[in-house]
Amino acid sequence: MKKLLLIFIVLFGFTACSEKEEMDAQSIFQLNSTWENQFGNKFKLHELKGKTLVMVMIYTNCKTACPRLTAEMRDIERNIGEYDPEKIRFVLVSIDPEHDTPETMKTYLGHNKFLGEQWLFIRANEADTREFANVLSVKYKQISPIDFSHSNIISVFSESGVLAYQKEGLTVDTEGITQEIKKQLYN
Repeated sequence: MKKLLLIFIVLFGFTACSEKEEMDAQSIFQLNSTWENQFGNKFKLHELKGKTLVMVMIYTNCKTACPRLTAEMRDIERNIGEYDPEKIRFVLVSIDPEHDTPETMKTYLGHNKFLGEQWLFIRANEADTREFANVLSVKYKQISPIDFSHSNIISVFSESGVLAYQKEGLTVDTEGITQEIKKQLYN
């Protein structure tokens, strides 16, 4: 009986490992890109593993869609209610890494009163930014030296980095995304 139990445990372990590997293949944590945050610290996305991620791609010089996306991120955070800031990261991802320096990103976060460890503003080189945009289905194109045309998508990722929900467009309705974040945080 003990041998049978041991065999079952070993087989279950292998099955669980293969399911985990399959899930991880869909994870943004598989990307090997190097990112830099608003403090100038470099890191890999897998370092965010274990946290629910709410991400949006913007740039600081934007005068049209990005301020609205930023306001939506603020509304989403407020609508979640009480939460543990250790379990979530609200991540602004720059599509203009040339102009969005760590100092600029830090100023932008402060100006928008995005305070606390749960708020990150990150940038990478052009190739890594494009790769990440493709993963998020975000399209962007530089139309002048300081202006971009881009998709307006806010994405929610599970603790394992798997896409759980996307909200596309500039709308004030954040109920669906808020519910998904709560599901990720509390289930």
